[in-house]
Amino acid sequence: MNEVLKINYEAEQPTVSARELHEQLHIETPFKKWIDRMCDYGFEESKDFWTKMSKSTGGRPSTEYELSIDMAKQICMIQRSPEGKQIRQYFIDLEKAWNTPEQIMARALKMANHSIESLKGRCKFLGEQVVEQQQIITELQPKANYVDMILQSKSLVTITQIAKDYGMSGRKLNKILKELKIQYKVGGQWVLYSKYQNGGYVHSRTIDITRTDGRADVAMQTEWTQKGRLFLYEELKKHGYVPVIEQAA
Repeated sequence: MNEVLKINYEAEQPTVSARELHEQLHIETPFKKWIDRMCDYGFEESKDFWTKMSKSTGGRPSTEYELSIDMAKQICMIQRSPEGKQIRQYFIDLEKAWNTPEQIMARALKMANHSIESLKGRCKFLGEQVVEQQQIITELQPKANYVDMILQSKSLVTITQIAKDYGMSGRKLNKILKELKIQYKVGGQWVLYSKYQNGGYVHSRTIDITRTDGRADVAMQTEWTQKGRLFLYEELKKHGYVPVIEQAA
């Protein structure tokens, strides 16, 4: 079959360019005015025709129309011209060829191949996701282990005990927390700044001490709750301080 008009087979059904049809029919009416009038014959967008903006070549982009073969046939009949009759017959022959068992089978195989390729792509994507998630799990496992250790414990801990988790002394950790504006010292006791003091992070304990001159006395000692320990973990992590268990990962 000689090609009278270029047929687009990329969609679910064959379509033809309305502008090319307009040219082949030798319509004297300007294209925009003509196609608007044709669409007013009761044709539906997204069913009988589809619109898209043309690529700009320096001027204003124009609206292009893709017509279903059925709509194109009816337009040819409306024109009542030799060109319209010839092109309409071309579309009729085209439809016959399109609906032969061989063509139907070819389209079914094409759809099946497309589905297979889509599934392959999906499986590859899911496989890559699994690998990525496994890497994330591996990276986060030390953190999970440390946090689990915190959550499993209910007891209060001293700053020295927390400092050991980070491989440093209690004195150094107190200094860091002071620099981060988390705590400050009052009468020999470390206390939290007001923005943190009601968070349930610390508990004050009275302990018996012996002064250097031998006198018995008491002092207030700040101990951290497990909630406070977790709070310190998050805050220290922001500034590059991580527990030894994560440093080794």
